[in-house]
Amino acid sequence: MPKMKTNRGAAKRFKKTATGKYKCGQSHRRHILTKKSTKRKRHLRASEVVADVDTPMVRRMLPYS
Repeated sequence: MPKMKTNRGAAKRFKKTATGKYKCGQSHRRHILTKKSTKRKRHLRASEVVADVDTPMVRRMLPYS
């Protein structure tokens, strides 16, 4: 059986944690930043843990992580 391919777009966006969960960066930080408050932009800097519902889809895209 051939090797499964890793989704390269997902590999750049998600990292696996030691507990087996996946973390990712938050959205809404690319453009139109003038109307967003400093506090909101500061909180968007932090990484986020992928929801339990979405974890199987991420795991499917990253079979060897």
